Amino acid sequence: MLRKLSLALAVSCASNGLAWAAEAPLTTKTDLVSVYQEAVDNNADLAAARAQYGAQKEVVPQARAGLLPNLSGGAEVANVRTDIDQPAAVATRSARSYQATLSQPLFRADRWFQFQAAKSVNEQASLQLSATEQNMILQSAESYFNVLRSQDNLASTKAEEAAFKRQLDQSNERFDVGLSDKTDVLQSQASYDTARANRILAQRQVEDAFEALITLTNRQYNSIQGIVHTLPILPPAPNDAKAWVDTAAKQNLNLLASNYAVTAAEDTLRQRKAGHAPTLDAVARYEKGDNDALGFSNPNAFGQPYGGDVEQRTLALQLNIPIYSGGLTSSQVRESYSQLTQTEQQREGLRRQVVENTRNLHRAVNTDVEQVQARRQSIISNQSAVEATEIGYQVGTRNIVDVLDAQRQLYTSVRNYNNARYDYILDNLRLKQAAGTLSPADLQDLSRYLKPDYNPDKDFLPPDLAQAAAQQLRSRPAQ
Repeated sequence: MLRKLSLALAVSCASNGLAWAAEAPLTTKTDLVSVYQEAVDNNADLAAARAQYGAQKEVVPQARAGLLPNLSGGAEVANVRTDIDQPAAVATRSARSYQATLSQPLFRADRWFQFQAAKSVNEQASLQLSATEQNMILQSAESYFNVLRSQDNLASTKAEEAAFKRQLDQSNERFDVGLSDKTDVLQSQASYDTARANRILAQRQVEDAFEALITLTNRQYNSIQGIVHTLPILPPAPNDAKAWVDTAAKQNLNLLASNYAVTAAEDTLRQRKAGHAPTLDAVARYEKGDNDALGFSNPNAFGQPYGGDVEQRTLALQLNIPIYSGGLTSSQVRESYSQLTQTEQQREGLRRQVVENTRNLHRAVNTDVEQVQARRQSIISNQSAVEATEIGYQVGTRNIVDVLDAQRQLYTSVRNYNNARYDYILDNLRLKQAAGTLSPADLQDLSRYLKPDYNPDKDFLPPDLAQAAAQQLRSRPAQ
C-alpha cells in the first residue's frame, strides 16, 4: 500500500500529533489596532519625542521676549560713611534706594530675525514629531507582523519535522523488512535531526518577536490575531512611480521638516548680518531713595543742601551703533553662510533619498504581488513533486535522497510564500510612509482581514492548496 506524505497530512501531524503542539490559549487575541494604540500610549521613544518637542517649541516665546517690554526692579541698602577734613568730623548713616526700569525695543533687527527663525524651528520640530508618530504606525505593524511571520515559520518548521519523522519511521519499517538499506535510515535520521534543530530555533524566534512587541508597547501578549489568506494582493494605486514620487515631494514629513530647517538657517543668517545694524530702545526709569544713595548731597544739585528722600524719573531713547567688535559679527555671518549651505545640501540629500526610497518601494510592492502568486504556485508544484517522488520511491524509481530533497523544497517554498505575504503588507505601508500618506486608517483596513481564532499550526497555509496540489498531481502522467 502506497503511503503519500502530503502537505495536508504533515500539517495535521504538526498541529495534532506532536506533544509540543499545544492548543492555543482560549484568551482573547490582541488585534493590530490595539497593539498600535498601546504603542501610542506607552512607547518610551514616542514619549521622549513628545517631550523633546515640548522643549523645542519654547524657542518661540523665548525669541518673542526679545521684542517685548522688559521690566525690572531692585533695591539697595547701604551704610554710608563720610569723612570731613576741615573741620575734622566723621558722619555715618544708612542709605537706601529703590528703582524700576522699563525698556521697550524699538528697532532690533537681529531679534526680529531670531524670532522668525524660532518660528521655523518650531514648525520643523512639529513636523519631526509628526514623522515620529507616523513611524510608530509602521513600527507597530512591523512588530505585529514579525510575530505572525515567526509563528508561521514555526508552524511550517513543525510540519517539516513531522514529515521527516514520518519518513524516518517509514525508512525504519522498510529496513526491518529488508526493502531498504541502512543508508536510507541514516539519511532520514539526519534530515529529521536538522528539522528538529530548526524547529527549536524557530521557537526562540517566536519568543524574540513577542519580546520586541512587549518592548514597543510595554504590554504582555499571549497571542495575536493572524492575517487571512484572502487578503487582496494588489498593485499600488495608482500604479505609477512618478505619481508616488510627486506625492512624496509634497507630503513626506521629513522632507517638509527639512524645508523649515533651511528657512530657519536663512533667518539665522539675516540675524547675524543684523549684528552690524544700530539698535534703538525706549527706556523709562524710576528711582527713589535718600540723598546719600542717589548722590544728591551735593548742595549744587538744587542750590542748597538737601537731606531728605529723592525721587528721580527718566525717559530716554538709547541708540547703539556697533562699530567694531573684534571681528565677532563678521565671523558669525560666515559661520551662518556655511550652516545654511550645509542645511540646503542635507535637504537635497534627503530629497534624493526620498525619491529613491519611493521608487524602490513602488517596485517592491509590484514585485511582492508577483512573488506571492509565484510562491503560492510553487507550494502546489512542490507538494505534487513530493507526492510523485514518494510514489516513485515506493516503486523503486526514486531513492530516499530524492524524497528528502523534495520535502525540503516543499517547506522552503512554504516559508517563502509566507515571507512574501508579509513583505507585501509591510512594503505597502512603507511606500505610504515614504509618500507621507500613512495613517492609522491603514492599520484599520488591514484589521478587516485579521482572523480572531487564527491558529498558526493550521492556518499558515491557504486551505485550498492541498486540493489544488492533488488536482495537479492527477493531471500529470503516472510515474
